[in-house]
Amino acid sequence: MAASITDVGYSATTVADIVRRARTSRRTFYEYFTDREACLVALLADTNRRAVETISAAVDPAAPWETQIRQAVEAWVANAESEPAVMLSWIRDVPALGMAARTLQREVTESFIVMVRTLSDTEELRAAGIPMVSRQRAIMLIGGLRELTAVTVESGGRMKDITDEAVAAASALLGPHRGG
Repeated sequence: MAASITDVGYSATTVADIVRRARTSRRTFYEYFTDREACLVALLADTNRRAVETISAAVDPAAPWETQIRQAVEAWVANAESEPAVMLSWIRDVPALGMAARTLQREVTESFIVMVRTLSDTEELRAAGIPMVSRQRAIMLIGGLRELTAVTVESGGRMKDITDEAVAAASALLGPHRGG
């Protein structure tokens, strides 16, 4: 599925494409998946689970808060660079699909929210005057990163070129705030 998405996009991917690339049969495909949407949901569930693990592991909770934000953003960018078409499919294709995909979208978003909130709940950040990130702010951060990623991939840009701007935006959103 991932190779086909990379080559022709999800909308043009057929079950025949998937089984040909996987060197398997339709029968085997249907033993695991009810249809290509179910296959996409499984791919994206695994891809996003790995992304959350990778980003979480990339952040040193003892580092200064600015470093932690950069580490998280750089891990996000590296993840998007590794499979940009799959990332774009998650962002653009999933919202138009059925209930299973919608459930996946909610579950994945929740995983990223929990990750952001967990990463923000450290002694180093509290010492810098940064409380645990609110759920709403985590959603804003994730939504912004997703859209910036999608626009960059769609325009043929390089993900690494967004790193500094994404770090600056995340720092403004998550960093210590003085006054009202």
